Amino acid sequence: MNLIKGFATTFKHLWEEPVTVNYPEEMKPFSQRYKGRHHLRRYENGLEKCIGCSLCAAACPADAIWVEAAENTDEERYSPGERYAKTYEINMLRCIFCGYCEDACPTQAIQLGHEHRLSFTDRRDAIYVKNMLIDPAPDGQDSTPRKVEPGVYTRPIPDMQNPY
Repeated sequence: MNLIKGFATTFKHLWEEPVTVNYPEEMKPFSQRYKGRHHLRRYENGLEKCIGCSLCAAACPADAIWVEAAENTDEERYSPGERYAKTYEINMLRCIFCGYCEDACPTQAIQLGHEHRLSFTDRRDAIYVKNMLIDPAPDGQDSTPRKVEPGVYTRPIPDMQNPY
């Protein structure tokens, strides 16, 4: 009897339309609440929203965020506050995409977008530095005076090999 029920279920699904999506040509829409890749936002005048308070790093349960703050000067201004994030790094291998960093930020500088295509061939590629996270300036040029070369890290990356 169970064999007949199993065949009936199989034959019932034979006549239904398949739900296969031809990825990447076709993509199903994501929910509005989907949390993907991180972005550091700017104000309309081009200044960075991040003030280097490290509340996002403190709220991160996976300890994936590293923020190093520095003082703004009148000659070199990066954010409207007294400080700015000199170093901002997110280890995407550690990140669990919970959104606590987004909730903890007082200036709404860090936001999780909808990009989901995150693949890495190396552990170093999984560490997103500030210039990879920050949005381009509204005028198309980097209006903050500090320049960062891609892949240049300001602190050592721990070797994550098995210690045992």
